Amino acid sequence: MVHGNRRRFLKSSMALAGSTFAISGTKSSGNILGANERVRVAVAGLHGRGKSHMGEFSKMKDVEITYLVDPDTRQFAPSVKRVSDVAGNSPKTVQDVREALDDPNLDAISVATPNHWHSLITVWACQAGKDVYVEKPCSHNVHEGRVAVEAARKFGRIVQHGTQSRSDRSWNNIIDVVKSGHYGPLKVSHAIVYKRRMSIGFQDHKSAPSELDFNLWLGPAPMQPYHENLVHYNWHWFWDTGNGDIGNQGVHQMDIARWGIDGATLPKSVVSLGGRFGYTDQGETANTQLTVFDFGAAKLLFEVRGLVPKNYITNQFHFAEGTIREDQKFYRNGSDVGEPIPDTDDGRGPGEGNFGNFIAAVKSRKVDDLNADILEGHFSSALCHLANISYRRGTELPFSSRKGVFAGDNPAGDAFGSMEEHLAKDNELALDDMTYQLGKKLMVDSSSESFSNDDQANQLLTRNYRKPFVVPERIA
Repeated sequence: MVHGNRRRFLKSSMALAGSTFAISGTKSSGNILGANERVRVAVAGLHGRGKSHMGEFSKMKDVEITYLVDPDTRQFAPSVKRVSDVAGNSPKTVQDVREALDDPNLDAISVATPNHWHSLITVWACQAGKDVYVEKPCSHNVHEGRVAVEAARKFGRIVQHGTQSRSDRSWNNIIDVVKSGHYGPLKVSHAIVYKRRMSIGFQDHKSAPSELDFNLWLGPAPMQPYHENLVHYNWHWFWDTGNGDIGNQGVHQMDIARWGIDGATLPKSVVSLGGRFGYTDQGETANTQLTVFDFGAAKLLFEVRGLVPKNYITNQFHFAEGTIREDQKFYRNGSDVGEPIPDTDDGRGPGEGNFGNFIAAVKSRKVDDLNADILEGHFSSALCHLANISYRRGTELPFSSRKGVFAGDNPAGDAFGSMEEHLAKDNELALDDMTYQLGKKLMVDSSSESFSNDDQANQLLTRNYRKPFVVPERIA
């Protein structure tokens, strides 16, 4: 039986396709919570990253998890126990996020669903008067991220992005030094995501488990047959639901890399290449990818490798005289000995960690208190999407014809050569018999957040939505 409140919210949410909907004020819509008052939070998406959300909020004395949301009811019992064991209360469980958002006593929602749901829940929550902690990437495509920003601003909501490095003392110090000019102008902001990703094989189409509302799980994504490579993790490697590892692990390093480029929002251009090498499986996204973003004075170089024996994930900042690495040391060219970088003032907002910072900002109602505001999340997520669009608009070429790629760009050319060596020597792949996808170089108009040289690429900035799971064209 559909509850009345869910019916009301469903009716309202269906109107989202054209504009926004009106919801009466709730306790969270603008009031400043007292220092000792508890923030009531719903956690949406209980598998994987959602466990971390439950763990973080459960241990906070000034937070109460009142709802657990997931289309798969098999997640309910272990999740309730996880919260109860730490916090002592048993949250209400619902499959449809709209039921939680329709509760006037709910203050905020924490979104740990698959990527294709991130922005829509953010928009719905802002319109319902709730604050939002949304996992990375905040969007499944560029358009969604901008609408999420508009919703946060229009409705005066606190929206934190799940790029935790923004709340990390050491990364804040590194970025401050990079931008200070102490070592001269930044030349290349280099992000590396070498994370082992094995074949996911093939799963046959079948009926979804009775405990799973698969229509609700798909939400904004196209209707399609159920298979077990979608639920609960491998959705990352399908274009309808995920964004590959550049938009999974990679968005953390993308955020750090862009953060280090002073004033960077979107680039002048992007080109991305790679492929799904080493195995044939059901996945669609690249497991090996190299992307170059041109920000004018500095370039952002991003590498993804999945065929590695162990993980190596880091950021480096290259200057004319040397490199700042993650260990907070500056390595002069030709030297293996680093010198400690200067220590700067800590400019982070209040609260401990990204989750604590979010709760502090919920209480203060100050967007400036956020370490990872939704606008920063939008730009960093958008870079991941731009890279994937370039890759998807590319041409399949033999490795033997790679001469001239990145001509005159030594860092990018060296990275391509290193990628080839990784595939040929480390993985014993016969590159002479293989092809790779050379993405189209796309020119970016940052003011309109679109491409100036490819109409087909512009179509990939958004998607066709299934009613009622529609991210609106704009927030009026």
